[in-house]
Amino acid sequence: MTGEIITLQIGQCGNHVGKQFWSQLADEHGLNRSGESTQATTNTTDNNAKTNIARDDFTTPFFKENNNSTRYTPRAIMIDMEPSAIFDVQNHFPGFFDDRNTWISQGELGAGNTWAKGYDCGTTNEDTFLNMIDKEIDSTENFEGFQIIHSVAGGTGSGLGSSLLEAISERYPKKFLSTYSVFPGKESEVVVQPYNTILTLRRLAENSDAAIIFDNNALLDLTGKVFRDPKTDYDHTNQLIAATMSSITNSIRFPSYMYCSMPSIFSTLVPSPDLQFLSPSFTPFTSDYVTQTQTHHNTYKRNNTAYDVLLDLLDPSNSLISSHVNNPTYFNVFNTIIGNVDRNDITRAIGKIQQRINFAPWASNIVHVNVGRRSPYLIEKKTNNTCTNEINGMMLASSTQILSVLDRACKTFDKIFAKKAFLKTFEDGNLFKNGQDEFIASREVVQNVIDEYLAATGEDYLDEVLIPDENMFGDYNDTVGHKNIDDEGDNIM
Repeated sequence: MTGEIITLQIGQCGNHVGKQFWSQLADEHGLNRSGESTQATTNTTDNNAKTNIARDDFTTPFFKENNNSTRYTPRAIMIDMEPSAIFDVQNHFPGFFDDRNTWISQGELGAGNTWAKGYDCGTTNEDTFLNMIDKEIDSTENFEGFQIIHSVAGGTGSGLGSSLLEAISERYPKKFLSTYSVFPGKESEVVVQPYNTILTLRRLAENSDAAIIFDNNALLDLTGKVFRDPKTDYDHTNQLIAATMSSITNSIRFPSYMYCSMPSIFSTLVPSPDLQFLSPSFTPFTSDYVTQTQTHHNTYKRNNTAYDVLLDLLDPSNSLISSHVNNPTYFNVFNTIIGNVDRNDITRAIGKIQQRINFAPWASNIVHVNVGRRSPYLIEKKTNNTCTNEINGMMLASSTQILSVLDRACKTFDKIFAKKAFLKTFEDGNLFKNGQDEFIASREVVQNVIDEYLAATGEDYLDEVLIPDENMFGDYNDTVGHKNIDDEGDNIM
């Protein structure tokens, strides 16, 4: 049974992305901005009262149901050290969110882009945050885990977010913890951004079960192509992130017989706890997912198939991280394809993908594909001028593509740390009372992650954990030799 998922939106970036995420989910589940169901109703014959038509979507993982399932409240907690982002979300969604799940610092306006200030605020208020989480868990029946939305570059999303990562992983060690982490681009207005990033990366490596990475270089490049507007801003990039998040959770909210929970999705992607950084791709961004655009409208006239979309997801131009790694090594791949698809097209695409990408020698070359369902509420919005046979695709990859993001973070850190630049900003932080040990330790953790990804490209990566043949029962060749074929024999896992 699919369990409930609590979303924590931390800092300006986390709350602005969360605003787009809940806008997308509200549209997909037929809810207005106040959380009221827009679902059609019928009149009963006995008392002329209106009753809801039965839903075939599953709202419970992300929403609490109120008033006999006519009003829905997100399972979300909004946290920030200054009020503007949260106020913007609340004004956009009047009465949608639970006010008890909102926290804004009373004593100061923001973290000043300083990780140390955000981290100390998080530890100081840790009991308050955990109490909010406990109360939210009390409203669940089968609590599954958390997803955190934040940035790693500023002060609150990185510092307070790091504190919460540590607190949650210690308090709820058996609950799944994933993050949607936005990384800075090459050019940043925050001079201490390299420090913030490395310090946060340590917590992502040590405390998260899966970290889905976005970087602003790729996001800004994509918005220019998708919206075809030179005046794009972070509201546009946040729509791209929300589209990806929506697609990742599609099989949870519109369940079938596979990938109906966070662990079932991410267990296909994370081969070991040291390789939990994931690279997302998405194509095409249609009107189901982004607004104020005529994105690729002419492309749809060609009636793209699932075969086309799945192969397009391998194109670096559709990735939401920018990577300079040529011919990356893949460990696992998970795709969601949404729309009316021909399964033969998927099977053909899987065969082509397996030929094109370079899997690690020890890795299975299975390409996991979830055939998702498009929301019936989105279909109803289609106009006569809009193509109704759109097919969208999302890919999460566990691969060495992520090395570009990690390497860039390390190089920018090393450059300013070697000069001991801007360190005074951190001197008042509790973790920095005794000098620079926290910086050095965090840099070592990130380097260990890089080394782990490089080691994972070798043939002997799993030699120490693989079971020797003599300890196995049955015919090993028979069980493994057919690992690319599922029970139906169509290779769609």
